[in-house]
Amino acid sequence: MALDTSPQSPAPVRQIANAISGWVDRLGAVWVEGQVAQVSRRPGVGTVFLTLRDSVADISVPVTCSRVMYDGLNPPLVEGASVVIHAKPSYYATRGTMSLYAREIRMVGLGELLARLEQRRQLLAAEGLFDQARKRRLPFLPGKVGLITAPNSAAERDVLDNARRRWPAVAFEVRHATMQGTRSAAEVMEALDRLDRDPSVDVIVIARGGGAVEDLLPFSDEGLIRAVSKARTPVVSAIGHEPDTPLLDLVADVRASTPTDAAKLVVPDVHQELAGIGQARLRMRQSVAARIHQEQSRLDQLRSRPSMADPRSLLDARDDELTALRERARRTLRHALDRAADDIGHHRARARALSPLATLQRGYAVLQDADGHVVTSVDGLAAKQKISVRVADGRIAATITTAAATATPDPDPAPPTVHEEDEPA
Repeated sequence: MALDTSPQSPAPVRQIANAISGWVDRLGAVWVEGQVAQVSRRPGVGTVFLTLRDSVADISVPVTCSRVMYDGLNPPLVEGASVVIHAKPSYYATRGTMSLYAREIRMVGLGELLARLEQRRQLLAAEGLFDQARKRRLPFLPGKVGLITAPNSAAERDVLDNARRRWPAVAFEVRHATMQGTRSAAEVMEALDRLDRDPSVDVIVIARGGGAVEDLLPFSDEGLIRAVSKARTPVVSAIGHEPDTPLLDLVADVRASTPTDAAKLVVPDVHQELAGIGQARLRMRQSVAARIHQEQSRLDQLRSRPSMADPRSLLDARDDELTALRERARRTLRHALDRAADDIGHHRARARALSPLATLQRGYAVLQDADGHVVTSVDGLAAKQKISVRVADGRIAATITTAAATATPDPDPAPPTVHEEDEPA
């Protein structure tokens, strides 16, 4: 029944909220069809929150269900799945929001298809086909890019135009294939095999524009997924738009959100690379200039030292020392020679004083007989005997007239009388 209210007696908010809650609670459980737009599982909470969206109108309603029922769904519920929910409407008066409490969830139509895809994804993931360790890095600048796409498609134009705009010299090897329908997976696998066997192809791009989930089913084909995982050439997946996630995106080495993004991933931007090279050259110049400046500063410091500013100063000091030492040596040698000369003079004088010639120079003479014997006594001498008189400056031949001995030596004897017969020899 309607509440009895008026401007003079309005109902409080809690009364209106409780009335709405009572009215909603009187509604029975209903079957609702829609598409799961969002799934929220909060840790430690026994309730899973879903958002159910109408497939035609832009209308959505929140749905809650128990975690036990959600975890028991097989295949698991994923976002985008079409479902039929048996739920009872409820109004949360505290927040003023209405939601459906799900008692049963069934996947139908596209939901069943997505469920099968999820089962396939789990199977392939268990085999390790989606592991990050299997993914390869794209070459920095590929010599040739292989492209698999539909003929005359917007995806082909996007990839070619954007890639050549970024790097005009890039080369493409384009293989056309049907990108939708039952033959699509087989034709894409054939094109992939031909490009993978071409040694000049460094990277392969599989590109297709957006579409419905059913249109993108060939790119979740198990055969295609396994073929991509076995390819020796890195593969880039550029299927659909950002929300589209076929299984090809998971197995490919690199996922591009759009064909345009794929062109940006496979080749670098020539303008950015030239700018990077310019910056690198500038940094190198600055580094070399800084190094040269540092070394020049070191050289200036070395040259400013006294030993480097005037290298002859050390030599001059050492030259003065050598000169002083040389003069000292000369004086020492001169003194030693003078003392030695004095000693020699003294020894010579003493030797001369003891020499017989010195005695002769003082007026003495040496007598020798004809046989050359020195006459030291008058004994044995006879008159008219030939003798030789040795004086300081020569010899005198003489003949004895008389020879007589004296009793005592005369301190000042008279010189003997001799007759000169010959000149001194």
